[in-house]
Amino acid sequence: MAKSSRPMVRIHDLATDEVIDREMNDAEFAQYQTDQEIQAAKKAEATAKAAEKQAILDRLGLTADQAKLILG
Repeated sequence: MAKSSRPMVRIHDLATDEVIDREMNDAEFAQYQTDQEIQAAKKAEATAKAAEKQAILDRLGLTADQAKLILG
């Protein structure tokens, strides 16, 4: 059996207690990919922001704890 290239979706019908596992359909997979891209962009933005903050602290010769004390 070939390995699936798409994530799985689990549907649990509480009325019948039936559980169905299936691959994402085209619309679900497109949304999944969009969500992954948004998440990656947010992570990259947060990483860049942290690097920028650290560069400022380095130029000032302060640690993050010292900056917190000053900014209070």
